[in-house]
Amino acid sequence: MPHDPTSALAPALFGWNPAVVALTLFIGSYLLIMSERVNRAIVALLGASLMILTGILNQEAAVAGVDFNTIGLLLGMMVIVGITQKSGVFQYVAIWSAKRVRAHPWGVLLMLSGVTALFSALLDNVTTVLLIAPVTLLIAEELQIHPYPLLFSEIFASNIGGTATLIGDPPNIMIGSAAGLTFNDFLLHLAPISLVILLAMLVPIHFIWGRRLQASPERRARVMAFREREAIQDVRLLKQAGFVLALVILGFLAHGLLGLEPATIAVFGAALLLLLSNWGKRGEEQSEAVQHAFSQAEWVTLFFFVGLFILVAGVERTGMLDLLAQKTLSLTGGELGATAFTILWVSALASAFIDNIPFVATMIPLIKGMGGVFTPAQLEVLWWSLALGACLGGNGTLIGASANLVVAGMAERVGYGFRFLDFLKAAFPLMLLSIGIATIYVYLRYL
Repeated sequence: MPHDPTSALAPALFGWNPAVVALTLFIGSYLLIMSERVNRAIVALLGASLMILTGILNQEAAVAGVDFNTIGLLLGMMVIVGITQKSGVFQYVAIWSAKRVRAHPWGVLLMLSGVTALFSALLDNVTTVLLIAPVTLLIAEELQIHPYPLLFSEIFASNIGGTATLIGDPPNIMIGSAAGLTFNDFLLHLAPISLVILLAMLVPIHFIWGRRLQASPERRARVMAFREREAIQDVRLLKQAGFVLALVILGFLAHGLLGLEPATIAVFGAALLLLLSNWGKRGEEQSEAVQHAFSQAEWVTLFFFVGLFILVAGVERTGMLDLLAQKTLSLTGGELGATAFTILWVSALASAFIDNIPFVATMIPLIKGMGGVFTPAQLEVLWWSLALGACLGGNGTLIGASANLVVAGMAERVGYGFRFLDFLKAAFPLMLLSIGIATIYVYLRYL
């Protein structure tokens, strides 16, 4: 007779079955998040509070369920990027890139896609598109070309670039923290295939749009007349931010030797940049600058994470995720390759239609529950499969990743519509192609 994972749990409020209550709260929260009728942070915090109020978790267990390494790493990087962007360096790089290819539209697409992928790997993809998309729209307007192909490519590049590193995409931060994977691990295992996938995606994009991207010599001359140096608003801040970013990335690379978690390094970098950028200012100026820096952090996202971690902790405590892990293993026969490919493809297809953050939060304890069947080295293959599926799957639809919606919103504000079905027709097949390439990579490298 199978063991009931909830048999040792105390009943929930009013004597209700704790597993039923936890699953109801979790699924209900998930459906509300998907509907987008209520802000996702409100939903997550309400669901988390109900996990405690109904007795599924006590306050201590709820706090213990929050992964503060993920929260700290996100907060530190948000503050660093928020301060750095005031220097104008990101706009400088975008204009410089367009001029390097003599403002030829296809060359501009290639360069801005490369810049977007690189920044998304080192910062995060939402911040990157917020900084690059406005410059893209300006360049497209000057060239008198439709910005859609450029923005489409940047969406793909942002999600692919975010796949490459620990800090590039929130799911990777969550996976790295839960599995004890380092910045170097992500570089070694995911950066090479991310580069291959990025280059592979540009081939069909060229056949779809590349040959139609044309601009007159006069229009190209207007872009060549841009002075990228004028984009730099604060040279002193640029030097300070460059120093701190280099220090933080070096810290990530060496955090195993230093014995420090990435969150500690990111928060230290944020504090150091706050100190340097405010040095010599009067008290009132410092207060205003610090308030502005912290206002740049995406607090809605951070509190969404807090609530989500508690929701998942509630379901995990009932043993339902362990049960789901056992069912998955029984379906795949406990065979590593079948399990890895199932995780890769299910993650990709799910992440194309729902937010990959709650999905990954659910999958993490499920994969941990497979530790009794697979060795730590084999489990690592499953972590890479999850990261590839969740991050690349976000390219499948307009709602698959936050960066997609950010770009669409910015384009719509200036009169260029992003229709769901139009995006789906081009994006979904390309996403499937990227997952096909990832499948071959997982098979050849690990299996």
